Amino acid sequence: MTRIVVAGSANVDLIARAQRIPRPGETVLGRDFAMVLGGKGANQAVGAARLGADVAFVARVGQDSFGDQCLAGYEAEGVDTRFVFRDPDEPTGVALIAIADGGENAIIVASGANMRLSPADVERAKSVFQQADVLLLQLEVPIETVLAAAQLAHESGVKVVLNPAPARELPSELLGSVDVITPNRIELSQLVGISETEAESMTDEQLAKSVLGLGPSTTAITLGAQGALAAGSWGWTRVPAFEVEPVDTTAAGDAFNAGLAVALGCGEWALDQVVRYACACGGLAATKMGAQPSLPTAEAVEKLMGSA
Repeated sequence: MTRIVVAGSANVDLIARAQRIPRPGETVLGRDFAMVLGGKGANQAVGAARLGADVAFVARVGQDSFGDQCLAGYEAEGVDTRFVFRDPDEPTGVALIAIADGGENAIIVASGANMRLSPADVERAKSVFQQADVLLLQLEVPIETVLAAAQLAHESGVKVVLNPAPARELPSELLGSVDVITPNRIELSQLVGISETEAESMTDEQLAKSVLGLGPSTTAITLGAQGALAAGSWGWTRVPAFEVEPVDTTAAGDAFNAGLAVALGCGEWALDQVVRYACACGGLAATKMGAQPSLPTAEAVEKLMGSA
């Protein structure tokens, strides 16, 4: 069984739907409300667990009812929560999401305890890092914590996968500890320090080469309905997307990263096969509403791949 450590964010998403997004100072009447577990770190941890991996999650939640719900949800999915720490001073992270009928949304994220996840917390979880096959990271917690986790895993011979979202410039020390980086085109342009306009004038292969020059040995660029591009010192290969009927793409990227980490950790597939598995995970996640509710099982992924 593939052993995955995910270090990252844990949120509760509060989602309200209305005919339109309110203007500043305006109140509008909504129709539907939902409260679901979210956060990129938590989504990817649950996603990997549903694919059959042995998953440990390193995160922070508050000493509040939302924190209780997070822990209960992760444990129900079989995620190891020994290192989901309870913060005595900050609340559990919350995302307030307003969605209009036309699909437009407005989001406020109150990070809360996520921004208190520290390098010391990573050190406290050292034992699971040393036993893992893959570490999966994102950027919704302090960058010094992401760096500490990547360096600990790298020193322990663990493969490091970084989903560089939300996009930002990253220190060279972090990029040098990453084995596989998984940006979309917008995130990639920010990584290499060029404008989106400049990025649009470059091919996917040129962009891949530019990000590989920053330190990671491999990149898997997600291209939405066009699939993904995998590239390394050996060259590059395109992996087409699976044909699905998209309903909600919210967690497609998180499902892709979970699938990539699980397939990479098994150590049996070539990179194009690993990325194809990840594309199947992302495609299936887009066919259902919500973040964690849409994350697929291993059986569903295998069925989609077998029918393609």
